[in-house]
Amino acid sequence: MNQQKKPRLWPLWLLLPLGTVYYFCKFVLPGYSFTALVCLCLAALLLFYVAMPFLGQRFPKPAKILTRCVTAVLIAGLLVCGITEAVIIKASFGSPDQDVDYVVVLGAKVWDDGPSVSLWDRIYAARDYLEAHPNTIAVVSGGKGKDEPMSEAICMYVELTNLGIDGERVWTEDQAESTWENIRYSLDLIEQNTGTRPTRLGVLSSEYHLFRASLFAKKNGVEFVGIPAKTSRFSQKVNHFMREVAGVWHYILLGGNYHD
Repeated sequence: MNQQKKPRLWPLWLLLPLGTVYYFCKFVLPGYSFTALVCLCLAALLLFYVAMPFLGQRFPKPAKILTRCVTAVLIAGLLVCGITEAVIIKASFGSPDQDVDYVVVLGAKVWDDGPSVSLWDRIYAARDYLEAHPNTIAVVSGGKGKDEPMSEAICMYVELTNLGIDGERVWTEDQAESTWENIRYSLDLIEQNTGTRPTRLGVLSSEYHLFRASLFAKKNGVEFVGIPAKTSRFSQKVNHFMREVAGVWHYILLGGNYHD
């Protein structure tokens, strides 16, 4: 008679570090909610694989089928996420040396005491690009959120001019509330100011965001030139690169009705 293996409970100890990371990302560190969600999913998978052997003692066949199905879905999901992440990473290098007539600088969070880390990354990258390309006009784009003291566009304009960029080279678009609107409204502003709608557009954003921004630019009928702003905090880079996979698939699944 074959003796059944005793179910193992020791993997449950992994719930402690997962729970700790979840707590800090969810309730202590702003902007890390996606990492918290990943921890929650890992904890759920851990509980599932620990519980299945116990279920298998009473219902061996259903437990076996369920385990195989979940494992197959998990492997397929990891494969899709891995391929998507590879595409995002490839696009993150952008084309920082290409010259463009107009570059749209996408906004990010503004705190009460000034730009967030992500916004500072984009401001400094915009400063460097404009200094290296003296004939380029920047369109800083971003509206004012309910919890922001000023619009993201005005904040970027102020900081760029403080860093020595001529204000006449920085146009403000302060109505956009999403990446789609950033690009659409910026194109409208350029056309309003020049009488011509550009067919080629530089977009400066955090490197993890460039692939999705390229999808929006192409949807608006313009050739996309990505200008990466390197994310200065490694923890933010990890969080946002993971989150961007979900953002890309959100766009793919919702198509033209997507506005983020």
